[in-house]
Amino acid sequence: MFFILCRNGCIRIAFPSLILKFILFMKLVLFIIFITCMQVSASALAQQITLSEQNVSLQKILREIRKQSDVDFIVKTAQLQQSNPVTINVTKQPLDKVLEQIFQGQPVDYLVDNKTIIVLDKKAIQPSSNLPGESVKQQRVSGKVITANSEPLAGVSITEKGTTNATLTNDDGQFSLQVASTPAVLVLTYIGYVSQEVTAGTNSPLEITMQQDLASLEEVVVVGYGTAQKKDLTGSVASLQPKDFNKGTVVSPDQLIQGRASGVMVINNTGQPGGSTTVRIRGNSSIRAGNNPLFVVDGIPLSGTSARPGDGGGGYGSDDGNPLSYLNPNDIASMDILKDASATAIYGSRGANGVIIITTKRGQSGTPTMNVMASTGFSNLLNRPQVLSAEQFRQALAFYTPDDEAADHGGSVNAFDAITRTAITQNYALDVSGGNESAKYRLSAGYLNQNGIIETDRLRKFTTNLSGNFKFLESKKLGLDINILAAQNSENIAPINVGVGFEGNIISQALQWNPTLPLHDNEGELAYQSPTLINPLTSLAAYKDRSTVNTLLTSISPSYKITDELEYRLMYSLTSQTGRRTGRYIAGMINPNNINNGSAYIHNNTEMNHQLTHTLSFNKEIATSLNLNAVVGYEYLSFDTRWNAESGSGFSNLGGLDYYDYLDYAIASNRSVDSYRSPTNELQSFFARVSLNFADRYLFTGTIRRDGSTKFGENNKYANFPSIAFAWNLYNESFLRDSEHISNLKLRLGWGMTGNQEFPSGASKDRFVFSAQSITQANFGNPDLRWESSSTINAGLDFGFFRNRLSGSIDYFRKTTTDALFEQTLAQPAPGGRLWVNLDGEIINEGVELALNGNIVQNDNWNWNIGANATFLKNNVNGLLGYYETAALRGQGFSGVLGQRMVSGQPLNVWYLAIFEGIDPETGTSMYRGLDGTIGTSVDPALNKFYVNSPNPDYLLGISTDVAYKRFTLTVNMHGAFGHYLFNNTMATVLGVNNLSNRNISEEVFDTQAGESTSNSAAPSTRYLEKGDFLKLSNASLSYNIGNIGKAIRNLNISITGQNLLVFTGYTGFDPEVNTDGTQDGIPSLGIEYLPYPPARTFLLGLNFSL
Repeated sequence: MFFILCRNGCIRIAFPSLILKFILFMKLVLFIIFITCMQVSASALAQQITLSEQNVSLQKILREIRKQSDVDFIVKTAQLQQSNPVTINVTKQPLDKVLEQIFQGQPVDYLVDNKTIIVLDKKAIQPSSNLPGESVKQQRVSGKVITANSEPLAGVSITEKGTTNATLTNDDGQFSLQVASTPAVLVLTYIGYVSQEVTAGTNSPLEITMQQDLASLEEVVVVGYGTAQKKDLTGSVASLQPKDFNKGTVVSPDQLIQGRASGVMVINNTGQPGGSTTVRIRGNSSIRAGNNPLFVVDGIPLSGTSARPGDGGGGYGSDDGNPLSYLNPNDIASMDILKDASATAIYGSRGANGVIIITTKRGQSGTPTMNVMASTGFSNLLNRPQVLSAEQFRQALAFYTPDDEAADHGGSVNAFDAITRTAITQNYALDVSGGNESAKYRLSAGYLNQNGIIETDRLRKFTTNLSGNFKFLESKKLGLDINILAAQNSENIAPINVGVGFEGNIISQALQWNPTLPLHDNEGELAYQSPTLINPLTSLAAYKDRSTVNTLLTSISPSYKITDELEYRLMYSLTSQTGRRTGRYIAGMINPNNINNGSAYIHNNTEMNHQLTHTLSFNKEIATSLNLNAVVGYEYLSFDTRWNAESGSGFSNLGGLDYYDYLDYAIASNRSVDSYRSPTNELQSFFARVSLNFADRYLFTGTIRRDGSTKFGENNKYANFPSIAFAWNLYNESFLRDSEHISNLKLRLGWGMTGNQEFPSGASKDRFVFSAQSITQANFGNPDLRWESSSTINAGLDFGFFRNRLSGSIDYFRKTTTDALFEQTLAQPAPGGRLWVNLDGEIINEGVELALNGNIVQNDNWNWNIGANATFLKNNVNGLLGYYETAALRGQGFSGVLGQRMVSGQPLNVWYLAIFEGIDPETGTSMYRGLDGTIGTSVDPALNKFYVNSPNPDYLLGISTDVAYKRFTLTVNMHGAFGHYLFNNTMATVLGVNNLSNRNISEEVFDTQAGESTSNSAAPSTRYLEKGDFLKLSNASLSYNIGNIGKAIRNLNISITGQNLLVFTGYTGFDPEVNTDGTQDGIPSLGIEYLPYPPARTFLLGLNFSL
C-alpha cells in the first residue's frame, strides 16, 4: 500500500489494479491516485520551510511540508509505520536542509526527482558492496515514454530490474537512468497503465509506448445481491457517483439524479419542501399496479410508501409525502439504476418498473477524518400564472361589466405576493470515519431547515447514520457489517390541497383575490369578502397542520468466507416508520358568521418491515481464462401497515388552544375514531445468478427468481422470473486490441421477465365491512388472480474512443406487460363491491437511449467535460377491451369530469377532451366540435370527446458540463422533456371572464378570445391543453478550492449554487414539470397542473472541508 501526499494536503491511498483485487479475492489492494497538475520548478529544494514539532510521526511532518511547499511525496505505508518519531525546530530553512534533518537516523531515505520526493528503504539506495578490487562499470540509458496516442506520459516509475536504480519521467515523458550494465531490463509502472518490462541495450534513446489498463479504471457497480465491474455488465445499468449528482439543497435522493441518466424521468409533483416526486424508468407499463421503481438502500428493498399521514379529507395541506425523504443525500456513495429485465429480474415481482440501488458511504482505513458541509441560502418564486393588476382589473371591468362599480374597492394589492416570501434554507452535515484492516466505521449527522416560499410552510429534517464493517479471526474470514439510520422529518404544511375545491385552496384564493380589495380592513384586521371568496391570509391564519415522521432503518449482516472462492452472508433488516399528523381550523375565521365550525384531527401511521436474506456466493477461475461468479439465495420480506385517526368538528373558538388537544369538546355527533390494519404482505423468494467471463471477451449472465406472495390468489401464489444476457467485448479481440482510437467496444443482448405486485394487501380475498345496521362485502376474492408480468428485450452497445475521452452507450428496448392488474366495481346494491382481475391485452414500451460523455479539454490548467443523454419513447396499449377513464379534473364546471382514457391502440393516459373551436362572435360563448364534425355552441362538450394527444413525453434530454480552471470549477446541468401535452387546470380556474365580477382573472383575457361573454361557462376542453415542451436550467454551481488553512482545515471548498434557475417553455402555468394527482379509482394520471405548490428558485452559498 502507498500513500501519495498531494498538493492540497490530503492523503490518498493508492492500490494497484482494481480488477486484480476482485479476481485474486482481495489479495491485492486498491490504488486511488491524485495526480498533480502544477508546473515543475527547478528550485523546489530551495523553498523555505518553518517547522516546530516534538516527537511527532514522519507522516505528520511530511503533511506539514506539503502545506508549505509544492512538492509531492511517494511513500509506502510500511515505511511510515517503521519510521522513528521526529523532533525539529527550523525557521525559513531551505527544503533540502529540512529533508536532511528529518531523515537523519531514519530507516528510510529519499530520492528527489524535480518536485517529486520518493521515500525508499536505506538498503534500497545504498550501493551494493563489491569484492575487493572489483570495479562496477555503470552505463546510462535514456528515452521517452508515451501513450498509445503518442502523448508524453509524466511520472512513470522506471526501475532497473534486480537493482535499486530508479527514476521518474519528467513532464515531457523523458528519463535518464544509470544502469549497472547493458543490456538492462527496465520495469515501467504507472497507475492506470499496464506495467511492462523493456530491454535497454546500447541503442539509446528509447521510445516506449504504455497501454492504458482499462480494467484498473473500471468502476464497481452495485447489482442485485452483489457487485460487478462495469466492463463485465451484460444488462442496461446507469451508475452515478457523488460527482455526477445534482448540486444544492436536495431533500430526497431521487432529485439527485434528475436529468442525469437516460430513460429516467423524475418529476417534482410539488414545490413544497419534502414533497413527493414521480419517478419513471422507461415510461409507464402498468394501469393499476403502480409504475414507480423499486428502491433498495444498502441491500434493503423499501416498501415505496411514506408513513406521513393524510389529512383525512379535511381540506388541510397536501397528502403526498416522499418515501425517500428520510435519507441524507450527503450519506450516499452511489446510485445504480437497473433498467432492463436482465438486470432487474433477480428482484422478481418487484422489478418490473426498474430498480434504483442506493449505497451509502462507509468508513475507510486510516486515521479518523472529519468532513464538514454547510450551506445557507434563499428561495423565491420561480414563476406563476399572470393575473390582472388592479389597474388592468379596472380596465377589464370597464370593458366587460361597465355597470359593476361595486367590484372596484379602490385599493391595489397583490395577494400572491402576500402569501409568498423569500424563504431561508440552512443545511449542515458532519461525518467522522476511520478504522483499520479489522474494523472500519463511519458516523454522520445532518440537519436541514428549509422554509417554503408559502408563509407558514417549513421542513426540518434530522438524520444520523452509523455504519461499521468488522473482520474477525486471524484469517479475517469472519465479517460483520452493521448499519443504523435514524431520521425525523417535521413539517409545517400550508393549506394547499387539490381535493377541497378551487375555493378552499390557498393558491386559488390568492390568484382570484380581487386586486382592488385590501387584504386588511381599516382597523388592521384581515378583510372578509364572502364565504366563497376567501382572503388567503385568513386561510394561513386559520389552518394549522403539522406532520412528524420518525424513521429507523437498521441492518446487521454477518458473513463467513468458507474458502477463498466461497462466502456465506446473512442479512437481517428492520425498517420502522411512525407518522403523526395534527391539524386544526379555528372557528369563525374564514366565515365570521359561523362561529361554531372549528375542526381538528389526529392521524397516526405505523409501518414495520422485516427482511431476512441468505446468500451464498462463489467466484473462481474454473478453467483457463474462464471465470465463474455465482450467487444463490433465499429471502423473506414482510410489510405491515396500520393507522388510527380521531377527528371532530363543530368547535367554537377556544381562545388560541389547539382543538386536537381537546377533541372531546367537539359536538358528540361530529366526533369519530377510526383504525385500520392492512393484511400483512409477505414475500418469500428463492433466487440464483450465474455469470461467466471468458477471457474478458465473452460474457454471460443468467438469473432466476421464484417469488411467492400473500397478495395473490390461492391458485397463483408463486411465479418464476428468469433472465439471460450475453455480451461480446470486441475491444479485447485481437483485431481491435491494438487500435489507437478505440478504447472500449462491447455489444450487449438480454431478455428477462419481471413482475409487479404493487397493489393492496388482501385484494385477492373477501373483505366485509360491519356496522350496527348491516354487513357489506367491500371486496370480492379472486383465487385466480395472477401476477402482472413484463417481458423485456434489450440490445446495447458500449463504446469508448481516444482513451475513453469520448465514451457512451446506446440501447434499444422493448417491454411488453401482460395480465395487467385492475380493480373493478361490481354491479350490486349500493355500495358496490370491488374485484381485482387481470385484464386482457398488453402494454408496450419501446425506445432508444443514448448517453455520451466527452473530455473535451484536459491540460494542466483547464479541464472541460460534457455529458448528454437522450431517450426516445413510444408507449402503446393493445388488445384492451373497452376503455377506462382517469385524470379527475377540478374547478368550476369541472367536478367529476375525467380527462384521460386507457384505450386500445393508443398510449396510456391519453387525453380525451372536447375540441375547443373558439368563441362565437355573436353570442360570446364557446364553440366545440361534435363527433359528427359539426362546430357550434350547441355541441355538448361532455358528450363529444376526442383523442387529442398524450401526456407522455416522446423525448427526454439531459445535459451536463463542468469546466475547471486551476482551482475554479463551474458545473451546469439542464434537463427537458418534449412531445407531450399538459392540462392547465390552474388556468381553467382563473381564465374565464364569467368570474370577473369579484374575482380576478388571467392577463390573457386581453390577448385571447376577445368578445367572450361574462356568462360563458368553462368546460374541460382543448382550450386548456398546452404543449408541455421544456428545457430547464436545473442546476449551476461555481466552486473554488482554497485548499488547506493552517494545520487543522484541509481541502476547504466554497461554492455558489443555483437551483431551478430558468425554464425555456411555452407553457403558461406554474411549471411544465408538474404532476398534480388526478387518480381515479386507483388509476394514476399524468400531466395535470391544478393549483400546485409553486416551484421555487434557490440560491445557496456553501462550504465544505475536512479536519
